[in-house]
Amino acid sequence: MSTKLRLIVLSFLQFFIWGSWLITIGAYWFQTMKWSGAEFGAIFSTMGIAAIFMPSLMGIVADKWVNAEKLFGILHILGGLVLFTVPMVYNPTTMFWVMLLNMIFYMPTLALAIAVSYSVLKNKGGDVVKDYPPIRVWGTIGFIVAMWTVSLLGIEKSSSQFYVAAAAAILLGFYSFTLPACPPPSRNAPTRSFVDALGLKSFALLRDTKMATFFVFALLLGAALQLTNAYGDTFLHDFDKVPAYQGSLAVKYPAIIMSISQISETLFILAIPFFLRRFGIKQVMFFSMIAWVLRFGLFAYGNPGSGLWMIILSCIVYGMAFDFFNISGSLFVETQTDPSIRASAQGLFMMMTNGFGAVLGSSLSGVIIQEYFTLADGTKDWHSIWLSFALYSLVIAVLFLLLFKHKHTQAVAVGEGHPEQLLTVEQA
Repeated sequence: MSTKLRLIVLSFLQFFIWGSWLITIGAYWFQTMKWSGAEFGAIFSTMGIAAIFMPSLMGIVADKWVNAEKLFGILHILGGLVLFTVPMVYNPTTMFWVMLLNMIFYMPTLALAIAVSYSVLKNKGGDVVKDYPPIRVWGTIGFIVAMWTVSLLGIEKSSSQFYVAAAAAILLGFYSFTLPACPPPSRNAPTRSFVDALGLKSFALLRDTKMATFFVFALLLGAALQLTNAYGDTFLHDFDKVPAYQGSLAVKYPAIIMSISQISETLFILAIPFFLRRFGIKQVMFFSMIAWVLRFGLFAYGNPGSGLWMIILSCIVYGMAFDFFNISGSLFVETQTDPSIRASAQGLFMMMTNGFGAVLGSSLSGVIIQEYFTLADGTKDWHSIWLSFALYSLVIAVLFLLLFKHKHTQAVAVGEGHPEQLLTVEQA
């Protein structure tokens, strides 16, 4: 296979694993197991807890000691073995620890997948900003295929979804050992301090005001992402309790409706290079935040009947909401850091978005929904839930516009092996 095709397979399987259960675990939790919202918030926060330390820790290992592609494979095999045990769990406390262990293995692979792809592309003389988005889009396609597979097999509410994810994880684990070698870039580099010796130099990025501000907003947007992942599918399932909507397409196949979000991602990923050139990183990330406001606001007023167009439109704007921060953010980190710490820096970015952000979004939303938006009969006030999420996103957008000091100047010689030219230049 060509280099790009090999990385496409990596990206496809990486997100197929996640797509097999991430969106539908809410339906399994609430519709089948009948566990509470507060407990669900704790379970969903496991990915955040793991992402607080594991991406950075594994980034350090990949930077200093172990080939990134080998470490990537080992983690996926271990994660797949854990996923096989999930259907054997019958209480939320045990589920928490099992999912936490799975996330300890899976979360660092998100950053490692980026590090491996960037390393392989650069070694082949590629331009990561031009070449990576068309590869990464296949990750989104993998996510979509997984959601459709789970939905069409009729296992959205079943523990069988975890078997699908486990098989894909183990397959990717073994496949990764066939990838081009990605040796530790800092293995033989001299270390001049305790921080350098441990590979923790990427944390020094937080001393820079611009980078610190960027990572704070990465945390806050990471919380928004967990809100839509956690509750979108079960939100549509709940319409099955309304006679007027029973049997409707959105209620019968909610995962397929939600997959429109990932289909939208494929388009917005490909648009990232153009938007970065034209508007710069600050405006692109601001567009992402406004898209989150629309994502939640449209859900608040949508329904599977006359309001189905709102739900579909919400799924479409999700592509901009997710990609314009997560993918552009990873490119921003790539071009703002020294090559010797880039894997660690990507781990730090993942720590903020899928770590602290996920814990914040999952834990607080679970408790808040349980306390303030769950009615006496156990049903949820979804209209108020989504409006509160929309207001949260709007506040973030306004603060970002005011606090993130970064000005855009158009690049002159774009696309000649200098990805930093696609981003912005800070002006004092």
